[in-house]
Amino acid sequence: MRGPRTLVGILTLLTLAACGTEPGPGGGGSVREGPAVTGVHWNVTSLTVGGKRTAAPAGAHVEFGPSGTAEGSFGCNRFTAEARIGADSVTLGPATTTAMGCEQDVQRFETALARALDGELKASVTGRGSGRTLTLTTAGGDRIALTAQPPVPLTGTTWKVTSLISGDTATSLPTGAEGRAVLTFGEDGSVEGNLGCNSFHGEAAVSGSTITFGALASTRKMCPPERMEMERALLEVLDGRTTYELRHRALSLTAPSGRGLAATAQETPG
Repeated sequence: MRGPRTLVGILTLLTLAACGTEPGPGGGGSVREGPAVTGVHWNVTSLTVGGKRTAAPAGAHVEFGPSGTAEGSFGCNRFTAEARIGADSVTLGPATTTAMGCEQDVQRFETALARALDGELKASVTGRGSGRTLTLTTAGGDRIALTAQPPVPLTGTTWKVTSLISGDTATSLPTGAEGRAVLTFGEDGSVEGNLGCNSFHGEAAVSGSTITFGALASTRKMCPPERMEMERALLEVLDGRTTYELRHRALSLTAPSGRGLAATAQETPG
C-alpha cells in the first residue's frame, strides 16, 4: 500500500458559489442563479492544465449555496469558500480546507486545482437536469470540468471504498483493489459487499448517525499480502458501532478507534 503524504498547513483554495443572472429562453451557456447552479452537486471530473488532462479523485465535488457560499471535497480534503458569479464568469475568493494527510497523487491534484481556481474564470453551463455540465476556464486556457449528479440514499446504493482513514491520514487502496471493495446496505438491516478480494455479508443496524455491524461472514480466498492487509483494516472498521456521515454521494464510516473508510456512490451504467 502506498504511504500517505501529509499536507503542510492549510491549503488555500479559490473556488465558486452561486449567484448570477436568470436563465433566458432556450437555456444558454452562462452560469445562472437558482436551480441551474445552486442546490446542485457538481462532480469534478477532470482538470486540464497546459493541455494535459488529469482525472479528478473520486468524490471531488462542489456544491453552491444560495447566499454566495460553496463547499465540497477534492476527493480527500473538504473545503468551504465564497465567490462572486457573473453572467458568464466567476471571480473567486480565498477559502480554507481541512488538513488531511493525502496520497501524493491526490495532493498533487488538489494543489493544481487550487491554482486553477484563482481569479476570474469564464463559466459555462450546458445541458439540462442531471445531464448538465459546468466548465470553468482560466485566462491561460486551463479548464475545470464538472457534471451535475443527483443525491443517493444510504440503503440500496453500492458504495465503492476509495480510501482508508487513520486519524488525520488517508491512504488509497492497494493496486488491484481499486473498484473492488464495495458495500451495500439493505432496507432489511443487511449489509453485503466485497473487501477487495473476499465477499462478505452480515447485519448492519442504522440508527441516527450510527451504524452497528453484527458479525460478518466472508469467503476465505487467499489474496496478495497488501490486499489481505486492506481487508483486515476494513473488517476492523466494519465491526460493532461506527459513526457514519452521508454527504450527497459520499459516505464515511469511523470506528471508535479513529480508523475509518471513505466511499463514493458507484456509477450506474447508462
